[in-house]
Amino acid sequence: MSAVTRSVVGPLELLLHQSRYEFRAFRRNRRALVFSLLLPVLFLVVFAGVFGNGTVALGGTRVTVATYYVPGLMALAVVSSSLVNLTTSVVAERDLGVLKRRRATPVAPWVLMGARALTSVRISLLAAALLVAVGRVVYGAYVPGDALIGVAVTVMVGSASLSALGYALSTWLTMDSVQPVLQVVVLPLYFVSGVFVPQDRLPSWLRLAAEVFPIERIAGPLHHAFDPAVTGAGVSAVDLGVLAAWAAVAGAIAVRRFTWLPRAT
Repeated sequence: MSAVTRSVVGPLELLLHQSRYEFRAFRRNRRALVFSLLLPVLFLVVFAGVFGNGTVALGGTRVTVATYYVPGLMALAVVSSSLVNLTTSVVAERDLGVLKRRRATPVAPWVLMGARALTSVRISLLAAALLVAVGRVVYGAYVPGDALIGVAVTVMVGSASLSALGYALSTWLTMDSVQPVLQVVVLPLYFVSGVFVPQDRLPSWLRLAAEVFPIERIAGPLHHAFDPAVTGAGVSAVDLGVLAAWAAVAGAIAVRRFTWLPRAT
């Protein structure tokens, strides 16, 4: 094995090892399991039960309510697994002094941060797969095989982007403020991004405003994948570009402002 290969494989193995540890910690956290995996499925059951006899516009056709909400709730699961969970845990661990102790270990900082982001991507994919399975078996919500590629790519890129945003937001928040601030930020975006309310029922200015933010750039391609008229993988370069831009800006902020030490009280 060449020196260049070792220089790449070694850090990658360390990153994957740390990610396995983070995922094991997630599996032992019942609260995180419920909110990341079971809550989106519960929302699907509730929405399908309440609006089950209706149809909504999706692309150029109409689909059942359940078919519409499966991809929308995938976007919710990505936000919950990446932005909400990561920001909350990072802020809590920093203010409790856990990050300070982890920083004192020989593990490189980028490995600790990258492993947590990689775990968020893994959880997001797991939540998306669970919603696809429940939607298909219980409600007949079908996504073409080729479009599954688009679903997976959108989930991974969206989760990575929101993880970077979570690290950036954590630099301004405390344990007391993190949950209220996240709810104020996230809940309105759920409504204008087509997660809870079909976008064809929103005024055009709200739809345009939503396109600036990353949640719509996740929910939009996922909805497109479930459009019966879709062909191919359904990956949108524009949507991925917007997500990448958010990740770049958030990553730059996090690199500049992130601290491992508890905030002074």
